[in-house]
Amino acid sequence: MAKTDKKKTSWRDKFKFAVTNDTTFEEVWRIRLTRYNSFLLIFFVIFFIVGATASLIAFTNLREFIPGYPDVTMRRNILLNAIRLDSLERELALRDHYFENLSSIISGDRPASSMALRDTTMNYNSISFRTSPEDSALRAQIETEGRYDISQGQVAVYETSLASLHFFPPVRGIVSGKFDQSKKHYGTDIVTSPRAQVDAALAGTVIFTGWTRETGYVIEVQHSNNIVSVYKHNSSLLKETGDLVRTGEAIAIVGDSGEIYTSGPHLHFEIWYKGSPLDPEKYVIF
Repeated sequence: MAKTDKKKTSWRDKFKFAVTNDTTFEEVWRIRLTRYNSFLLIFFVIFFIVGATASLIAFTNLREFIPGYPDVTMRRNILLNAIRLDSLERELALRDHYFENLSSIISGDRPASSMALRDTTMNYNSISFRTSPEDSALRAQIETEGRYDISQGQVAVYETSLASLHFFPPVRGIVSGKFDQSKKHYGTDIVTSPRAQVDAALAGTVIFTGWTRETGYVIEVQHSNNIVSVYKHNSSLLKETGDLVRTGEAIAIVGDSGEIYTSGPHLHFEIWYKGSPLDPEKYVIF
């Protein structure tokens, strides 16, 4: 019985693919490939198609035709809603903080955020206090008895003209908002360096320290001759109600507190004389 030899096929065996004219039997186009080359060609064609499709979807607007993919308007609305949600969370946090401070004030406690910041420029470790027990007891008694006496420490009991008074500038800076009684803007806004200290315009007694939603941390000082100075939008207060202050003494730190009448770190300074507001620029050089 005759055996037929069958040649084993190999990956490198060449095959010809040809396109012929059915009428003239002329070869119009032909290509010779091995199985190995055919596999590589198919792989690169598929890789090119997948890469081109992914690039078109990633870098063109064709991705908007994918079911469920948001369009430009929807993405803009999502971004705006995220910004509004962040603002709402911040507003709720500020309101919660306000109600916590209000609850502390009603219960007789000190608001947590009104703690005076420690002056980091001073070396408190090198300060030594040498006082006797008798001196400490006398000092405590005097401060307790005259704490809320606004007449204590006044220069004179008789009326003095405003022209003869020298107002110490609470801060040095640029006037960003002028006094305008018609618009109910009863003071002057001064822009200065952040964290600058606020000084007392005249010697007197602190009659109010607190926080309001509109003007943030506020401190008011009663001076002689029925004069009251007001300092608003502070970041922190260095004095408490009943404290005696000297002219030019630091009483607060410039800030941006308050939720309505503020647009950046500055001091809102007011001068009241016998219950009427005065233009601070007429008496103080900032």
